[in-house]
Amino acid sequence: MSQLANHHKINYIEFAVSSVTRAKQFYSSVFSWSFIDYGPDYASFTAASAGIDGGVRTAKPDEAAGSGAPLVVLYSSDLEATEAAIAAAGGSIVVPTFSFPGGRRFHFSDGLGNLLAVWSE
Repeated sequence: MSQLANHHKINYIEFAVSSVTRAKQFYSSVFSWSFIDYGPDYASFTAASAGIDGGVRTAKPDEAAGSGAPLVVLYSSDLEATEAAIAAAGGSIVVPTFSFPGGRRFHFSDGLGNLLAVWSE
């Protein structure tokens, strides 16, 4: 499925949590979200149940779960061009491009105190 219509639009939101299991229980109980598990440290939810595609992940040891804003993830049809545009506009890459089931992504700072991510197939 082509995502060309989603180029540079908010496409996904991700929450860092202390327990993926507890997060799934909470959001499914309160909001009726449904989840797809990708191992013990990640589960995704869909726009059909939550209004936007997203996921919950176990917070990394150096970050406090829930201490920051959720990670907003934009889609790009050309990941490398978007990365170059971010750098040219004064942003910085804080997590280099990595692969995950379904695609690749990187995280960046906009230089204004916000951390976001961009993904592509």
